[in-house]
Amino acid sequence: MTLRIAPAGVTDIQQVLADHSRYWGARDLRGLHLLALVQEFGSTCLVARDEKEEIRGYLIGFVTPDRTGYVHLIATRDDTRGTGLGRALYSAFTDAARRQGAVRLKAITSVTNEGSVAFHRSLGFEARIEKEYDGPGEPRVVFSRAL
Repeated sequence: MTLRIAPAGVTDIQQVLADHSRYWGARDLRGLHLLALVQEFGSTCLVARDEKEEIRGYLIGFVTPDRTGYVHLIATRDDTRGTGLGRALYSAFTDAARRQGAVRLKAITSVTNEGSVAFHRSLGFEARIEKEYDGPGEPRVVFSRAL
């Protein structure tokens, strides 16, 4: 399967949301798919399409004023997992973030998301738990990696 990674548009994320369970299973993360992020940070929000132009994976990210490339969401469709697509999306994001002056990468996940922790560690991220990251009683695993 040949995949092409390109900047995402609002209609791409709307398509992802229409097929949400293929990316996230039973977890409802639709509320995290902020279309404003795609509107404002389109060059660092990415989709991967196959030959039929079907979206197989996506990444929503941006570069912060302190030069951090922050990955808000990354997902691959259930029938594309294990193909290296997540790694390819991160690589494309890293290139786009570097072009905007990023010197480090950052992402977060829930402390129970073992798959995300393993994936980010395989990409060379350091992981630490911050107990109150998202408010009282809301710990998160914070990933960071220098570029």
